[in-house]
Amino acid sequence: MATVILVRHGRTTANATGMLAGRTLGVSLDEVGREQAARAGERLAAVPLVGVVSSPLERCQETSSLILLHQAGSPVSSIDADITECDYGNWQGRSLSELALEKLWAVVQTQPSAAVFPGGESMATMQARSVAAIRRQDAFFETQHGPDAVWVAVSHGDIIKSILADALGMHLDLFQRISVGPASVSIVRYGLSRPNVIATNTDAGDLSWLRTTAGGDDAPVGGGAGPDAPQTLRS
Repeated sequence: MATVILVRHGRTTANATGMLAGRTLGVSLDEVGREQAARAGERLAAVPLVGVVSSPLERCQETSSLILLHQAGSPVSSIDADITECDYGNWQGRSLSELALEKLWAVVQTQPSAAVFPGGESMATMQARSVAAIRRQDAFFETQHGPDAVWVAVSHGDIIKSILADALGMHLDLFQRISVGPASVSIVRYGLSRPNVIATNTDAGDLSWLRTTAGGDDAPVGGGAGPDAPQTLRS
């Protein structure tokens, strides 16, 4: 099975000022965000990626560029509009402190499956399109490069949270229990039986173990020995 590494873009000028950027054009990484994205690229340098797929928005493309900069090989770079930010409609461009006073805010927090942004899309639609896109891209990379293929999707906080919720078998109404920080790395493998969530919201640590084979589809009973398990001795 292929492995997808979900990377959120680094911090932006909008994040730093508490604005909901949404799909606003021209929102770029700030200095902290560039440093965060560079660190993610350094972590991923140990992993020979076959592809980096980005949301079309600038902050994700900037993050993707910093990831690609650290790759020794030449992974395919592409854009997928289906992993772009949620369409927050009339909420876009407003401050989070102001939005917290809206009645819809409580719905977004406690029952996101029922949330529809005025002039925008529903959170259920957001999840459906993004999960379908990740599964489609994952199947493509596995077909092209085999079951040990590792690729990156660079997207947005709510998008990645909704993808992780689906992979974990969680109802969308529970997805606010998941945290996805700027430039964080989460890892999912889609098997024949079920998705396998390897990591969520990491911003440090060695990823070189991803160079090893993915293994079988069955979960190890008892938890297994982990990626650094020694090979079985043979007489």
